[in-house]
Amino acid sequence: MEAQREDAPQAASAAEIVRQATESIAAAGCETPEADAKRLLAKALSMSVEELELDGTTTITPEVLAEVEGYVARRREREPLEYILGSCSFREIEFAVDERVLIPRRETELLVAIAVELPEGARVHEVGTGSGAISLAVLSERPDLRVTASDLSPAAAEQARENAARLGIPLEVTVGAGIPDHVDDVDLLIANLPYITNASIDERSPEIRREPTVAVQGDPEAGDAGEDGLDIIRGLIDETPSGWRMALEHDTHHGPAMRALLREAETHTDYRGDERVTVGLAP
Repeated sequence: MEAQREDAPQAASAAEIVRQATESIAAAGCETPEADAKRLLAKALSMSVEELELDGTTTITPEVLAEVEGYVARRREREPLEYILGSCSFREIEFAVDERVLIPRRETELLVAIAVELPEGARVHEVGTGSGAISLAVLSERPDLRVTASDLSPAAAEQARENAARLGIPLEVTVGAGIPDHVDDVDLLIANLPYITNASIDERSPEIRREPTVAVQGDPEAGDAGEDGLDIIRGLIDETPSGWRMALEHDTHHGPAMRALLREAETHTDYRGDERVTVGLAP
């Protein structure tokens, strides 16, 4: 084999690519640049981050390098990491996500924790299912529960069905605003509805503006979250038959208002200790 010419380009190692990508992503103001860089390179290499970290000397081919550079460019534009990866972890399940749906957050796992404490055979319906993560996580942990879901966005409902099919979890997903006509009685109605206001969205990270407006702030035509962020939640409560138990996610400062909206209400805190979900009876 001929000796490599001294002026030939040297292939970069995985560790060097991570370093370069981290610097580039950090310059764009992203909060976790190194972690993002590792996940993007791992995706390009079709391996886990753990495998990547075991051997940072892995040689990167030009094809992989070009792929990583494309991912990094998207991240620098503050496209959510989960959209670039095409998936996110929620309650230890990997769900496919893209621009059709809101990215499931860790704090939303609290809704799952509440639902899985229901008695055997309980009936649950989720309004605004998005990717289907909440309902599918509930069913994965409590297959004895009878769970259905709905969303006003046909595109979101399609992704929820795709996730259900991929995971092999039977979940009926219907399209429509509010509570579907076929849901006539439940033991728990769960929802993570839009509660971000036009004023408060600027306080969030830029990535949130890349998520569907209808899932973040509501439908501009049908009605948004309002000045205090509770208009859509109030609408669902008003629609819900009196006495139905509800578990509703809300912003961290909404606890007192939510307890006033529901009867026998109790607010639960998320993993950060913030008031996040209120459970109570529809008035």
